[in-house]
Amino acid sequence: MEKTCRAWKEINLENLRHNVSELRKLLPRGCMLMPAVKADAYGHGAVPVARKLQRLGVRDFCVASLGEGIRLRRAGIRGQILILGYTPAECLGDVFRYHLTQTVVDEAYARELASFPGRLWVQAAADTGMHRLGISWDRPEAFADLCGYQNLEIKGIFSHLCVSDGDSEEERLFTEEQGRRYRRVLDNLPEIYRAGLQTHLLGSYGILRYPELAFGGARPGIILYGVLSTGRDADKYTKGTDFRPVLSLKARIACVRDVEAGEGVGYGLAYRAAEKRRIAVVSIGYADGIPRALSGKGHALVKGVRTPVVGRICMDQLFLDVTCVSGVRPGDEAVFIGESMGRRIRAEEMADEAGTIANELLSRLGKRLDMVILAEKEDSVYNNPSTKRGRYQDGPGKVGTADSAVSNLRVRIYQNGRDPVSG
Repeated sequence: MEKTCRAWKEINLENLRHNVSELRKLLPRGCMLMPAVKADAYGHGAVPVARKLQRLGVRDFCVASLGEGIRLRRAGIRGQILILGYTPAECLGDVFRYHLTQTVVDEAYARELASFPGRLWVQAAADTGMHRLGISWDRPEAFADLCGYQNLEIKGIFSHLCVSDGDSEEERLFTEEQGRRYRRVLDNLPEIYRAGLQTHLLGSYGILRYPELAFGGARPGIILYGVLSTGRDADKYTKGTDFRPVLSLKARIACVRDVEAGEGVGYGLAYRAAEKRRIAVVSIGYADGIPRALSGKGHALVKGVRTPVVGRICMDQLFLDVTCVSGVRPGDEAVFIGESMGRRIRAEEMADEAGTIANELLSRLGKRLDMVILAEKEDSVYNNPSTKRGRYQDGPGKVGTADSAVSNLRVRIYQNGRDPVSG
């Protein structure tokens, strides 16, 4: 049975399915999910995630760029793929060719789109206060003009909340005002243009905190993957829900050595042992997405024991103090995100220690990581041995004794970060 190599991420598609169910419970009946699978689905693998979502009945996806949209189309993803960001005029031919939907980022861009010699699907962004992308909410004539362009098929109008994660009264009031401004944009449209428009305002924090502002759709991002931006947010805003992390991050121990008192470890000998210590060299580093800021303060689980990162994190390796863990050997797993023998490190915790947010941490995981897909046994796309692309193993996955649910899953390994099925 094939093994993973030096470092890998595990993607639990059963947890993804569960999170979709949780999201549908939170939103009003008829509110469609339009998941954000940008940045390679926040580091989780856009193709396997989108394929699973498609089988769960999701028909609309959000990406950040043209390239991300093309990648999904080439992998067989159907339905609407909305490009949330800017696409240069010289690339609009590919928007047309791959049947993607382009965001109208401002009034000038609307005129640029209107000059394209072909019919384009578009959605208009409404700027209700974030001042990033969109036509200003108080320009009803600009939205009416947009609807009048003959070559543009307006599929929807959306906006984005910018302080929905905040706790202050000022932030609450501003979020509610954004909701009112968005409603005004829609109400000011001539009725002939309103029919059939997709309307969506809420992202992850909006879904959790302002479900009353739900319109026809919602764009879950980080919460779809069972994570929020910070540990504080996860503790505070997910009470009463059961979102489950989809991603685990693991690496193999390359060697274990004794370091005597006074000896240094790693570049700059930045760590010096105060007494004799047992140090494990782990085959993962900042090129794999472990922030260098975790040098001397990060952690990993080894045989269920929380062990500290010591010394400077290198490009390809790092050091763990495993003095308190018995029987550590080369080839053993170190778990940086996920579970080991009943203990867990969450992505939010790792991000907090690094001084960043989980969104950034996950979306910057390195491309050379192997990807292990944990899928339901009946999921033929991932468990059919006749699917030749990618490297995989059939049979129960060995992911630690704590996660008994994984025994009901099958495992497929894709090396060097290649996407399943699409290669």
